[in-house]
Amino acid sequence: MISLPVLTKRDIRKLTPDELKTFMVEHGEKPFRAKQVLEWLWKNTASSFEEMNNISLTTRELLAQHFVINGVTVQNQQLSNDGTIKSAFRLHDGNIVEGVLIPHDTRMTACISSQVGCSLTCKFCATGYMERKRNLDAAEIYDQVVRIREQCESQYGTPLTNIVYMGMGEPLLNYANVVKSVERITAPDGLNMAPRRITISTAGIAKMIKKLADDDVKANLALSLHAPNDTKRNEIMPINEANSLAALKEALQYYHQKTGRKVTYEYIVFENFNDTLEDAAELYTISKWLPCKVNLIEYNPIENADYQNAEADKIVAFHKYLADRGVQTNIRRSRGKDIDAACGQLAVKEKPVAA
Repeated sequence: MISLPVLTKRDIRKLTPDELKTFMVEHGEKPFRAKQVLEWLWKNTASSFEEMNNISLTTRELLAQHFVINGVTVQNQQLSNDGTIKSAFRLHDGNIVEGVLIPHDTRMTACISSQVGCSLTCKFCATGYMERKRNLDAAEIYDQVVRIREQCESQYGTPLTNIVYMGMGEPLLNYANVVKSVERITAPDGLNMAPRRITISTAGIAKMIKKLADDDVKANLALSLHAPNDTKRNEIMPINEANSLAALKEALQYYHQKTGRKVTYEYIVFENFNDTLEDAAELYTISKWLPCKVNLIEYNPIENADYQNAEADKIVAFHKYLADRGVQTNIRRSRGKDIDAACGQLAVKEKPVAA
């Protein structure tokens, strides 16, 4: 008995517009059908071919025969007393990533992941204790925004305003997919969000920061700094050993020279580690590298690490030191303290599900 080969269906959102147009023509369809399908996939965020109701049943069956839509679904979500919504997203292969909706008086922010797990082993981060399994593709990153946008509109009746690539994984180690997702999120035939509302946060990979500048990626840049000198940064962020503050200074100055954009420094204030006025003075020196703003972040402790949030009066004094010297400085309060809000905490609890 002859066994026929099993047709492996490709995720249709991995096709370029030209590839989809070629497929349509080769199967006797009009070229404009490709544009209709793409609009359903990206602008209308269709999760199935059945939803494409201005396309004939025959064409939809053709698409279903050859392609799949590997969508992202919410496996579990937690609602904090402060309104934060933390979600465990299930991918088509059963892996889990996280996303967070962070409500604020003036903005609604989606914090999204770029990788399943992470390879950087930052000592204070729950994701750093997870194995990096794989990169997310652009559509999986895009879908997180769609799901969080739905939560925002359902829970709060208001649109999503901001996106930060600050969840699981290092975005610049998944560069191509992150950049493509930004393009789709900002495209008029995508989610049509303003680039100035999007921030890519990196632990600090100098050569890729330069590449962001060379490629003129339409998004803001944040550096997860968290320590004001190499000695302390090496201790909590091993990536610094290959990307020293001197290397990052050169890369960030290059980035600003090419793009004209400010950079945000993210600085978690840890008790008895980086919370003194001497640390603030070193951070002030770093703030002079190029136009910037500083976010001082309260820490959400995790089981794996011994770090604790700095005392409130120390954070206030730290803020005052910088602000008095003209540095644009904000204190970012810890959100979702009553849920698994620290990056990686919820995903650690969720068991991957077989695809």
